[in-house]
Amino acid sequence: MASESTVRPDQQLDADALDFHMKPVPGKLGVAPTKPMATQRDLALAYSPGVAAPVRAIAADPETVYDYTSKGNMVAVVSNGTAILGLGNLGAAASKPVMEGKAVLFKRFADLDAVDIEVDYTDPDQFIECVRGFGNTFGGINLEDIKAPECFEIERRLREELDIPVFHDDQHGTAIIAAAGLINACDLTGKKMEDLKVVLCGAGAAGLSVLELIESLGVQSKNTTVVDIDGVVYKGRPGGHERLMKHAVETDKRTLAEAAKGADVLLGLSAAGVFTKDIVASLAPDPIIFAMANPTPEITPEEVAEVRSDVIMATGRSDYPNQVNNVLGFPYIFRGALDVRARTINEEMKIAAARALAALAREDVPDEVAKAYKVDRLQFGRDYIIPTPFDPRLIAWVPPFVAQAAIDTGVARRPIEHADSYKQVLARRLDPTAALQQRISASIRAEQKTIVFAEGEEPAVIRAAHAFQTQGLGKAILVARENVVAENMKELGIPAGSLDVCNARLSEHNSEYADYLYERLQRQGYLRRDVQRRVNNDRNVFSACMLKMGHADGMVTGVTRHSNVVMNDVELVLDPVAGSRTVGVTAAVTRGRTLIIGDVSVTEFPEAQALAEIAIATANAAKRLGLTPHVAFLSYSSFGNPPGERSTKIQHAVSLLDEQGVDFEYEGEMAADVALDPDHHQLYPFSRLTQPANVLIMPAVHSASIAVRLLKAAGGATVIGPMLVGLEKPVQIARLGASVSDIVNLAGIAAYDLNQPAVAAK
Repeated sequence: MASESTVRPDQQLDADALDFHMKPVPGKLGVAPTKPMATQRDLALAYSPGVAAPVRAIAADPETVYDYTSKGNMVAVVSNGTAILGLGNLGAAASKPVMEGKAVLFKRFADLDAVDIEVDYTDPDQFIECVRGFGNTFGGINLEDIKAPECFEIERRLREELDIPVFHDDQHGTAIIAAAGLINACDLTGKKMEDLKVVLCGAGAAGLSVLELIESLGVQSKNTTVVDIDGVVYKGRPGGHERLMKHAVETDKRTLAEAAKGADVLLGLSAAGVFTKDIVASLAPDPIIFAMANPTPEITPEEVAEVRSDVIMATGRSDYPNQVNNVLGFPYIFRGALDVRARTINEEMKIAAARALAALAREDVPDEVAKAYKVDRLQFGRDYIIPTPFDPRLIAWVPPFVAQAAIDTGVARRPIEHADSYKQVLARRLDPTAALQQRISASIRAEQKTIVFAEGEEPAVIRAAHAFQTQGLGKAILVARENVVAENMKELGIPAGSLDVCNARLSEHNSEYADYLYERLQRQGYLRRDVQRRVNNDRNVFSACMLKMGHADGMVTGVTRHSNVVMNDVELVLDPVAGSRTVGVTAAVTRGRTLIIGDVSVTEFPEAQALAEIAIATANAAKRLGLTPHVAFLSYSSFGNPPGERSTKIQHAVSLLDEQGVDFEYEGEMAADVALDPDHHQLYPFSRLTQPANVLIMPAVHSASIAVRLLKAAGGATVIGPMLVGLEKPVQIARLGASVSDIVNLAGIAAYDLNQPAVAAK
């Protein structure tokens, strides 16, 4: 057990991060084939002898490499580890987790495949020669975490020697996002780029690139002052590399405080606390401060507000408005560049990206984006000059600007023939799992509901509750004994008192819960003492009573008990929603398709009436998750062939829905391949489904469980759930021994409450 003096607040985060990177397999990346490899013919086409055909085609016309290989959707993330995050020169091998993470971001935000390559050369010439040798096998090169000033020379020479986009994100990513924010800040303050007096504090790769990009937008170099660790960069100052001294100015000012007097813009890419309140007070009216040091900015918005109220401010942090986050840039810049097979990423493409981001911030903001900021409505203004990184419109908005700039400047190998069609293709690239989870997270962050974690003494549950609360998803309550929780929190390195604990036996509501439960169960063979014992000792019963009496909004349990046992406990307290049925629903996302599957956990062999009710509950859950339901009742037969008892029950369920006049499409009975086939109308022209099914109603729990596990294990699907719907209060039951991430996700679903009326489907 760790002693109190050795426990660090981030101790558990470090342990979780190591565990995350190690299990279930080491690392964050894998390789999946895009073509089937199931038959001898598949292998013959993929390799010898069939592969000879594209080999000859590429030899005859090298440009066809984009047609016959993955080059056009592949980025190399390359580093030598000489400037890893804020950790310094720790070597190429140590940079690999960061580079894998960058590759994951490419996939998550822009559906680009990326491979991390760690080059064990610190000498620029050796590094350049190495990357030049393999570079053209990729569609683009993203340089990362290479120290200045070597990074400037490395990028310049690789851009000259390779015929593909080469982009050092540490420089240009920050520059593009900051430039977008500056465009909008000028619009709001009425300032003109050419008149701005700009002071840059922090003359590293990012800082100098920000300065150079805003100069391309109209800021005059004579009006800029650079300040580094040695003070103002002035003409004649000894030392300093060529890229830095290019920005030296004639001035007698030597300190940041002197340079900042009367400045319109103060850019910080340096260190925490560098900007003082006196410096802020000395700036021109309506000043623009971008304090972008991470994790702690040069000055906080709260500190600035103590001095003056006319400031437009941005930071690098997500917990303040106007976050300068590189993920707003590099995925979409490469997406646009690769889609037109660009030979480089030039200044015009960077400016196009900056202008695109600035324009998006001025557009009407979707509700889910506003909720992520915990406001009812988010509008372009001083606290919203830069889009949020999780704005789902980014994928279809930014790449077309970049692609068009590449076309206009002659660096594109192919045009975009139909702009609207291109935007639609881009929108379909958005990871549907991420979109679903984003919808849930944005909503619950705005609502801040209280979730009770019934098994509050379990270390995994304590960690999940702490993560749920610290991520701003809502308030967590642990049902547990205080001394046990305190000991476990100390062991886990979680600050004492950071979570509320409710001891069932000592609760002020204990008698109230027992009274309610006795009245409910007294005619079912329960004595008063039986009920009191359940309230005192059964945390699921106590937690469900908390929900029933309005003392919590949702509940998560199941980590230590089988789901059927948990359901029996919960159903002692809670009823199904009037006219509904309790159903287990799973979302499975595979190959760009989201499938909602029910019932996966509650009714073992549903009859016709139960099947109809399951369909209604599952369709409503799909709507709540943002989908338009197209419901298929699955069976081994399709429309009576071959016939059987289960098929008859499904047919009866369909007829029951016909009588009710429900507001969603449904059809059945159908085999799974028929339900998912967009061309099934050719065989069954009478089918009422206008699109392939996305809500699948299973004939029994065992078939649902088998299907979900097959999708996950063999089909590579991302599975969310099972999610419980249909109870009068939101309860989610985790699987036995669930991970911390699973518990946090289910807590979010409980807070989202799938029983609520659906949001607008899309």
